[in-house]
Amino acid sequence: MGATAAVERIARRDRLVVALALVVITGLAWLYLALEAARMAGGDMEGMAGAGVSGAEMAAMAGPMLGTWTATDAALMFAMWAIMMVAMMLPSAAPMMLFYATVARRTGGGGPGVDRSVDRSGGRSAGGPLVHGAAFAGAYVVVWTGFSALATAAQWALERAALLSPMMVSTSAVLGGGLLVLAGLYQLTPVKTACLRHCRSPARFLSRHWRPGAAGAFRLGLVHGLFCLGCCWLLMALLFVGGVMNLAWIAVLTAVVALEKLVPHGPWLGRAAGIALVGAGAVMLA
Repeated sequence: MGATAAVERIARRDRLVVALALVVITGLAWLYLALEAARMAGGDMEGMAGAGVSGAEMAAMAGPMLGTWTATDAALMFAMWAIMMVAMMLPSAAPMMLFYATVARRTGGGGPGVDRSVDRSGGRSAGGPLVHGAAFAGAYVVVWTGFSALATAAQWALERAALLSPMMVSTSAVLGGGLLVLAGLYQLTPVKTACLRHCRSPARFLSRHWRPGAAGAFRLGLVHGLFCLGCCWLLMALLFVGGVMNLAWIAVLTAVVALEKLVPHGPWLGRAAGIALVGAGAVMLA
């Protein structure tokens, strides 16, 4: 009985539990990125420089290796992209996940419009909000993990074509400028606006797409993840422009995503960012 009561008390604090879980997971992801960026910046290249190898010689030595990944290389690169997407996307998705956990608790999993509290559920749904919240968040991560697989393949192709430096930065003004222009123009499209509207309106999103149960929570997380992917995928492609492991650039893109989703005038900020990206791309192409 004591263990059951403890579980029920934790379940009633599901919003806090979900918030702490998101903070811990996001913090660990950012810690990984910081350590990986430091390793790349000060590890292999520093060792080569200490051996008297010039920058030009480093590039020449790296050139033949581009695109010659082993299965282990591909797996590690995929893991890096997946963790990076968690670090970049969870902060802006956290309000939606917390709102979902609150609705699931207050309605016993029945969704918006169902008037049933946890206390009147007979204990049947006491652990439900945590399970459903985990399913929702897990499905969201699954969508961005799929994007990570595509990004890994794109990185391999770009390296094979010698369009990325050993530090995973575009070496082509056409590629870099083109991505900036495309990302900027996409910020101004109706598709971007529609996807952003879903990401910015948790109550409206849940009322339109709610499905009960853990399976419904997973489906809901997939739908939200797809809208989020439609909103931000080209911004994530800009990692190839500023550097896939450039921590400052990662932070800038994370901030842009969070601001356009969370602040009152976010859509206008997103459009302003789009215009700035088009301008920067045009300068690079010129």
